[in-house]
Amino acid sequence: MEPRDAALLQLRPLIKSAQVLPGMSPDEYFQNNTLRPVAKLQNDLLVAVFKNYVQKHKRVFYDLSIEKRLDYIENAIHKDMKFRNSLKGIIIGQFTLAEYESYIQNSSALNKRMMNIVKERLKSNIQLLEYEYAH
Repeated sequence: MEPRDAALLQLRPLIKSAQVLPGMSPDEYFQNNTLRPVAKLQNDLLVAVFKNYVQKHKRVFYDLSIEKRLDYIENAIHKDMKFRNSLKGIIIGQFTLAEYESYIQNSSALNKRMMNIVKERLKSNIQLLEYEYAH
């Protein structure tokens, strides 16, 4: 194993709920073995990137109700391709070479899973996205 790959794997947190079980589909295996640990590792960066996104979009996010903020997160990830690609890069940049080879075999379906995980991470960190914490 390359030193880079070993270092990346060593950095990743263990997620007990992300079980890898026999009979899982390759996409589900990749999600639990790679995407979820990488997203958790990158959590603080994902939150910081979203805060910057909000700043660049005139901070309207802070004037919204909680429900509308959740919708804002959804829309930002689904409709803003530049932002979406930036988020994908934050995750993909933490893949080992073997994981990248697996990823490119079915990138479309895995991108969907990846963005859902990122979306849920941001939503679960909604308190960190309050205006007074965002400076």
